[in-house]
Amino acid sequence: MSGSDSSIDFATVLASAAHDMKNSLCLLIQSIDNLQQQQQQLDGNGREELSRIHYEANRLNINLLQLLSLYRIEKNQLPLQIDQYYISDLFEEVQLKNEMYSAQKNIQIEIQADSDLLWYFDSDLISNLINDMFVNALRYTKSKLVLRAERTEDGLAIELHDDGPGYPEFMLENADTLMKDLNLAAGRTGLGLFFASLIAKAHKNHGKTGFIRLSNGGLYGGAMFSLFLP
Repeated sequence: MSGSDSSIDFATVLASAAHDMKNSLCLLIQSIDNLQQQQQQLDGNGREELSRIHYEANRLNINLLQLLSLYRIEKNQLPLQIDQYYISDLFEEVQLKNEMYSAQKNIQIEIQADSDLLWYFDSDLISNLINDMFVNALRYTKSKLVLRAERTEDGLAIELHDDGPGYPEFMLENADTLMKDLNLAAGRTGLGLFFASLIAKAHKNHGKTGFIRLSNGGLYGGAMFSLFLP
């Protein structure tokens, strides 16, 4: 290999490959969605397997979106596209993306947000953030999830509650570190929290900055993820 060949920007190559993989994965997810229309012809095991494939494809798509976003942030190529959106529409979009898996697992999904609640944010980034936390909650909840949003004195509070075992103690104790530093040893959870915190902090308004918070208890005694947008 020549000297010029050895100076390949691996991050750029990886980002390009991730972009192609994301496009292929989106086509795969569309095919799975089409198969969902015919799932009545499948037996119980077939429906279970189809929902699991859809769930894992959704998780992989989230990871690729995060990877691309982190690359663009590093290259200063990720300007926020701030506009006004209905929160209930955002929640319903996330619910629909995960409907196949939640229905197969008999997980009850509840949305608590006024239909006229509007807020300013980057729709793509916030949608991906909430979808990532929602997908993670689906994995650990026992039977129900609730997405809720309300205005507060500090801005908009978005919460995700489940009735699972809650966040592990080490996550609660090291939450600040996981949010500030990209710890690959923490696996996908570390990447998800780092990305969520990064996106939240990118939203600023009137001197206030967005943030996320992890806790246990909440409405159902399980995990509670909170996102605050100024």
